[in-house]
Amino acid sequence: MGTRSTIAIQRDTGEVAQISCHWDGYIEHNGEILFNYYKDTDKIEQLIALGDLSSLDREIGAKHEFGGDTRGECTAYGRDRGETNTQARFYDSFEDYLERGQREEYNYIFRRGDWYVQCDYQFDGRRILLSDAIEIMIAESAE
Repeated sequence: MGTRSTIAIQRDTGEVAQISCHWDGYIEHNGEILFNYYKDTDKIEQLIALGDLSSLDREIGAKHEFGGDTRGECTAYGRDRGETNTQARFYDSFEDYLERGQREEYNYIFRRGDWYVQCDYQFDGRRILLSDAIEIMIAESAE
């Protein structure tokens, strides 16, 4: 069973673009990958352009066989499996995204230069800075 997540970006226009990811959505995997490897808006836009993902990894990569060795690259349902209707979903504003956006176990959004995460069963369901969430997870694992 996968730990599903969503990944979104709020653009300078206010519009939000969002995709979903099937595997490893928890902070210790997708959260840390987004925080460490997707800091540049252009790279985040390239990620969103892939559409829905089977798995997120450090690099966007190139088309590869679905289920094969990904070599640290994302696996996208459209690009790598040839599925249709996997493109990003768009919302007019952050408020529109909050009201109508897809929700999964973990929801990541890059806005105003920072990553945020929201999870219904962690952090009282609040959306918090991803950097803070990572620090909390590190502190809890050290206990």
